[in-house]
Amino acid sequence: MTEAFAAWRPRVLSVLRFIAGLLIIQHGLGKIFHFPALPAYANVQPMSLLGAAGFIELIGGALLILGLFTRLAAFILSGEMAFAYFIAHAPKDFHPLINGGTLAILYCFTCLYLATAGAGPWSVDAAMKRD
Repeated sequence: MTEAFAAWRPRVLSVLRFIAGLLIIQHGLGKIFHFPALPAYANVQPMSLLGAAGFIELIGGALLILGLFTRLAAFILSGEMAFAYFIAHAPKDFHPLINGGTLAILYCFTCLYLATAGAGPWSVDAAMKRD
């Protein structure tokens, strides 16, 4: 059974990267293009801190989806998510479940893993032999 899982490891890495990119890009789309519409993102100004985060999520999420410049994009997104946690969530309460920061932590460490593991075989990076 271990061998069967090991054989799928590189492909599952590509799937993880792709799904993480899809989940992150939706935050950027909500902040920048207000789609999907979310009351918390209704008045985001492009030149604000939240607007800058939206651009990072939009571009970084797209790069993760494609698997292009994956290590760099994932590293920047990991830092952005750590920054988001400590700026927006941690001041509210120590516990992530209470302060709403669980997702930011999960994105942070998922992206940190992708920054170290790479894009996987189903990616532009792999097609261009950059990984």
